[in-house]
Amino acid sequence: MVTFTINGKVVESHASEDTPLLWVIRDEIGLKGTKFGCGIAMCGACTVHLDGQATRSCVLPIGAIAGKNITTIEGLNNEHPLQKAWVEEQVPQCGYCQSGQIMQAATLLAANPSPSDEEIVSHMNGNYCRCMAYKR
Repeated sequence: MVTFTINGKVVESHASEDTPLLWVIRDEIGLKGTKFGCGIAMCGACTVHLDGQATRSCVLPIGAIAGKNITTIEGLNNEHPLQKAWVEEQVPQCGYCQSGQIMQAATLLAANPSPSDEEIVSHMNGNYCRCMAYKR
């Protein structure tokens, strides 16, 4: 059994310790906002925050998160300024990659509220859009 905090709530998982966090989030906890994209940490669709850092949940075994704090897109509660701007600026396209994009961008803005264009590109590098609506 692995105990950790997700979106402010302490949870216990009985999944095998080598089970990727993504599947515990989606199948055991029932939060569907975090997406499966590639399964090899290359696309960013599965991005969550692990103790405030953007982390690919598809390759993170739950055995490595005991006692840690996880935040998923649901944990931002649609109140995060980035989520509000996403809607106001009509960013949404197909929606599949957006939770990962938002979670990745949120860590940048938490560390640097006024990043340069180069810093944005560098930080977002590795988050891919499946429908190709966003530049690579």
